[in-house]
Amino acid sequence: MKIMIVGGGGREHAIAWAVAKSPKCDKLYAAPGNAGIAELAECVDISVMDAPALVAFAKEKEVDFVIVAPDDPLAAGVADAFLDEGIKTFGPRKNAAIIEASKAFSKDLMKKYDIPSAAYETFEDADAAIAYLETQEAPYVLKADGLALGKGVLICQTLDEAKAGIQEIMVDKKFGDAGNKVVIEEFMTGREVSVLCFSDGKTILPMTSAQDHKRAGDGDTGLNTGGMGTFSPSPFYTDEVAKFCEENVYQRTIDAMASEGRPFKGVLFCGLMLTPKGPRVLEFNARFGDPEAQVVIPRLKNDIVEVMEACADGTLDQISLEFEDNAAVCVMLASDGYPVSYKKGFEIKGLENFKDKEGYYVFHSGTKFADKEDGSDDSKVVVTNGGRVLGVTALGNTLVEARANAYEATKLIDFDNKYMRNDIGKAIDEK
Repeated sequence: MKIMIVGGGGREHAIAWAVAKSPKCDKLYAAPGNAGIAELAECVDISVMDAPALVAFAKEKEVDFVIVAPDDPLAAGVADAFLDEGIKTFGPRKNAAIIEASKAFSKDLMKKYDIPSAAYETFEDADAAIAYLETQEAPYVLKADGLALGKGVLICQTLDEAKAGIQEIMVDKKFGDAGNKVVIEEFMTGREVSVLCFSDGKTILPMTSAQDHKRAGDGDTGLNTGGMGTFSPSPFYTDEVAKFCEENVYQRTIDAMASEGRPFKGVLFCGLMLTPKGPRVLEFNARFGDPEAQVVIPRLKNDIVEVMEACADGTLDQISLEFEDNAAVCVMLASDGYPVSYKKGFEIKGLENFKDKEGYYVFHSGTKFADKEDGSDDSKVVVTNGGRVLGVTALGNTLVEARANAYEATKLIDFDNKYMRNDIGKAIDEK
């Protein structure tokens, strides 16, 4: 069948890689895609937010199945636009994607349905938020209510820092309208774990666990980014933790959304904190994580199209989800200066080293094609086109082996301004 992926980052490249392998896929489109996805799909220059143009293209090409991957279009109702035209679609409707699009909604949902999470209060007035902060103890967790590209969370160590954070989010509007409301949350300690789950609105199937590294610098220092690397599985996500979450988080959340008249079909991303008092939900996302997808999808044994169709059709209870008994580590190659200020347009060299290299993958996050500078021929080169450029993923029999393989593989690629963290998965060595 003809399949279309909406999106153009590393997550979408990982999805495209898996979809292209499926015997169900006869033709693959991506809007807008990127230089890596272009090797697997026909890329079309349509914005992920342009629902009318996306639907018109899908109709013109007689697309059978659409995968809406990023958070912004899901929150804006792009999946609804396809579904309302009778086009089978993977991804939650707008009224379900609100579980990510509004931190206040998700916190209220968890409170109502007794889903374990941190204590919190929500504010629409900056002065009221500051008055509340003055009654709390440091450190303080401030969350912009809306979508902020994974950067709308501030962890403040002092009251003055927290007050400045309120000013930044609610008054200066650093994150735009996402900061119209702010959630002030209890600070939790422990290991972070991400568990992505397939759902058809009734049944939920957890995938293998992963752990992301969000800070820009080694030792979890620097600013929050969209993610500098990840590994899977997490050695801290034990059978006991999994059992607790299956009973108290995953199914309970899907049931809660159904009870609210917001059936959730797609991928529910559960960000967890393994606190001394037990697992607690840090956040929910309404789609595959990026870069979590880059380590989880390569370990999936199932035909991803078959699983996604089951989510769309409401037949997920007929699927047995299986993952390889191995490990994966992804190291993000970024542009130096990310996430604040960085240059783009540098030629990327060494991508050919990964052709037919089994167990090694390069998922493009911020790349594009450009003409060669010397104009020597008509061929194009791949250049950097974002803060996060490439996700270098490697498999191994163990996490330690996968980590060593991933870092060795980063040496095969080079571009001016290349930057990466050197401690992705260091917790593995300490386990």
